[in-house]
Amino acid sequence: MTQRLTSTPLSVLDLAPIVQGGTASDAFRNTLDLARRAEEWDYQRYWVAEHHNISGIASAATAVVIGYIAGGTSRIRVGAGGIMLPNHAPLIIAEQFGTLESLYPGRIDLGLGRAPGGDQRTAQALRRKLGSSGDTFPHDLMELMSYFRAAVPGQAVRAVPGEGLHIPIWLLGSSDFSARMAAELGLPFAFASHFAPDYLVAALDLYRTHFKPSEWLEQPRVMIGVNLFAAETDDEARRLFTSLQQAFLNLIRGHPGPLPPPVDSMDERWSPAERPHVDRMTRVSVVGSPASVRQGLESLIDATGADELMLTGQIFDHQARLRSFRIAAEARKALSAERETEPKLPGPRKDSLQTPASTPESIRGSLPR
Repeated sequence: MTQRLTSTPLSVLDLAPIVQGGTASDAFRNTLDLARRAEEWDYQRYWVAEHHNISGIASAATAVVIGYIAGGTSRIRVGAGGIMLPNHAPLIIAEQFGTLESLYPGRIDLGLGRAPGGDQRTAQALRRKLGSSGDTFPHDLMELMSYFRAAVPGQAVRAVPGEGLHIPIWLLGSSDFSARMAAELGLPFAFASHFAPDYLVAALDLYRTHFKPSEWLEQPRVMIGVNLFAAETDDEARRLFTSLQQAFLNLIRGHPGPLPPPVDSMDERWSPAERPHVDRMTRVSVVGSPASVRQGLESLIDATGADELMLTGQIFDHQARLRSFRIAAEARKALSAERETEPKLPGPRKDSLQTPASTPESIRGSLPR
């Protein structure tokens, strides 16, 4: 155990969940409350994600929600995890995030993905007359990045605001496509292992192997998504986790909806054929008591060499959700305090931290290879 948790930033990915019996207004109030607590608990950044036509997720107008969160906090970085680039004209994204950066300087991140963020009919509605698709992602990305550069004389199209602003761009993905592009361009890479973990290790290896230093980044920087369900006991945490399990079960059945309340057991809710699919999608999850969460987070860092963990928690009860994120933050803080009182011993070489290690039982299943 290398105890890298003390030096690895923790961040929050919030899907602004609409729970059964709740409303989008409730979701937004809870989002801002969690963001303020995350800032208090020293989380690095707070991201929201673009999803459409999903009755359990309120963050469809992602840039608007980012402005709401940034306006209600003071120092935590706020951004998109992510904006689905094929759904938008690059100029519009540049203007939106140029506006956000102008309003909240030095605090805005732009994570970009190439999925539609919804079903195919919704994707068609979003892309109508734009002519863009996942296949045009590389061209659209270069166009978007060009709008953030200083304008040159005679430039016909400019992003105002946007031009000349430094807005960190992250590429998001769940396969090798974005990993290769992030490596080629020298951009940070975030892997969506919180719902699509199959190619996690392969994508990270590819990104690190082919990374080229750039004006934005000298060395590879990796963030991974982790489902977090922390509570006072392992049993309580496992019960909270059933809300996410039900949500994924509804998704694979083709009828996603508001986030359901937890249940005592999933045995009567899924079939023997359905359970492996849910287990696979939720494989990168840390579920348990404070001690289990601490061990799980540390071992996940050791196993992947992640530079940052993006924690997400689809927890039905808002107070339980707050406690879950507080437990993770306190685990990191307590470990830092312990290390300050320990004798200084030679640590592992920096490059050895990239070597995958064993993964504890507190991480559900095993990491994909």
